Amino acid sequence: MFTLPVQTKFSLAPLCIIIVSIILALTEPMSSDWLAYDRHQLIDFQWWRLITGHFLHTNSTHLLLNTAGLTLLWALHGQYYQTPRYLIIFFLLCLGTSGGLFLFAPQMQWYVGLSGVLHGLFVIGAYFDIKNKLKSGWLLLIGVWLKVLHEQIYGASEDVAQLIAANVAIDAHLFGTITGCIIILYYFIVDKQATASH
Repeated sequence: MFTLPVQTKFSLAPLCIIIVSIILALTEPMSSDWLAYDRHQLIDFQWWRLITGHFLHTNSTHLLLNTAGLTLLWALHGQYYQTPRYLIIFFLLCLGTSGGLFLFAPQMQWYVGLSGVLHGLFVIGAYFDIKNKLKSGWLLLIGVWLKVLHEQIYGASEDVAQLIAANVAIDAHLFGTITGCIIILYYFIVDKQATASH
C-alpha cells in the first residue's frame, strides 16, 4: 500500500527548499542579481552562486514545475531520506551540477532552477528502489538516462522552453544525473563493504 512520507523527518527538508524558492521568487530581481549562477561573478569568487542559483526560477511557471517535481520525488522516494541525509545530497547535487556547468559548459553564462538537482534526486531514489528490490527502480534509472541522452542528441523541448521563458538547461540535467550516479556509486560501495563485513 502506497503511503506518503509525511512525517517531519522525511518532509522538512523538501518543504524548506520550496519555501526558500518561493521567498526568493518574491524578491526578484534582487535575488537573481545576488544569487543566480552567473559565470562572470563566479570567476570573481562569488562561489555561493554554485548553490543559491538552484533556488531561483525564471518565472512562476518555472517555479511551479520545479516545486511540483520536487514534491513528486518526495512522494516517490521521501521515505529514503531523513533531513540531514536529504540536505547533504541536495547540496552535493547543487555543487555537482553547477561545477559541471562551470568546468565543462563555458557557453552557459547564466542559469537558475532546480531541474539539474531533480534529475540527480531521481537517479538516487531509483537506486534506493533497486536496493529495496523494486523492479521499477531499474525502469526509473534507465528512463532518466534515456531522457538525458535524447536531450543531448536532439535538444530540449521547445514547449518547455516557452513555458519557462528561457532555454532549457539540458547540460544541467546531464551534470545533475552524473552527480547522482557518483553519489549512488558511493552508496553502492558502502553497502557492499557493509555486506562483506557481516
